Amino acid sequence: MITSENTHPSEHTNVPAFGYELIREILIPSLLGKETSAILYWAGKDLARKYPLNSFDEMIDFFEKAGWGYLTIKDESKNELQVELTSPLISERLRKKEISTFQLEAGFLAQQVEAQKNVVAEAYEHPKRRAKKVVFTIKWDNKDTIE
Repeated sequence: MITSENTHPSEHTNVPAFGYELIREILIPSLLGKETSAILYWAGKDLARKYPLNSFDEMIDFFEKAGWGYLTIKDESKNELQVELTSPLISERLRKKEISTFQLEAGFLAQQVEAQKNVVAEAYEHPKRRAKKVVFTIKWDNKDTIE
């Protein structure tokens, strides 16, 4: 007899890094082709709408639970936020791959900031290969509010 316990993995189930990277870095780009970055950005925004978070601390927790890495604020101004994302997977990805996209995370960050600040926001990724991390710049205009 199959129970719901057998069909729904626990929140604490670990996914092997190889499996995660196989899907993210090989399968998805193979399916999406040159549109990979744009579609992943949109998908990140869609995920953020499905998982609305109320604070940056909640975003930090979400990133860790999703296996995306460790998120920290590096700088914040009136209409811009700089955050840094690090993890062993990111370090390895940046070391091994010539081109790697972090648009899923960028879209997620943009949408969370947009919802939390009630303004239109955009996020830009800046992979730092030597430093083995990704820096994101999230920008918004306080005059460009969401109605």
